[in-house]
Amino acid sequence: VRVVGYCDEIVIPDVFIIDYPHYFTPNGDGIHDTWNISWPPSQESPQVFIFDRYGKLMKQIHAPGDGWNGTYNGHLMPSTDYWFKVIYRENGVEKEFKAHFAMKR
Repeated sequence: VRVVGYCDEIVIPDVFIIDYPHYFTPNGDGIHDTWNISWPPSQESPQVFIFDRYGKLMKQIHAPGDGWNGTYNGHLMPSTDYWFKVIYRENGVEKEFKAHFAMKR
């Protein structure tokens, strides 16, 4: 098949990239002491829920913000993997992103 003189417009919509650290080290040295996702300030702030491996909610945070310091009710949580869910709006539609990260003490 041969098409001559035909042009079609390609529209690429905005793409959301949810960037997050794959680990953090809340040991008080000032480096990677809290965990949070990266989020452009021009976008509406998403809700971020952090869960332990059993599905218990550890913390609800917003991005950008202070993030999570690795505690639950004032107690240090153990070094292990944690899961998170981000609820955000893209072009007026609510969406959800899930992934995990590690805390290393």
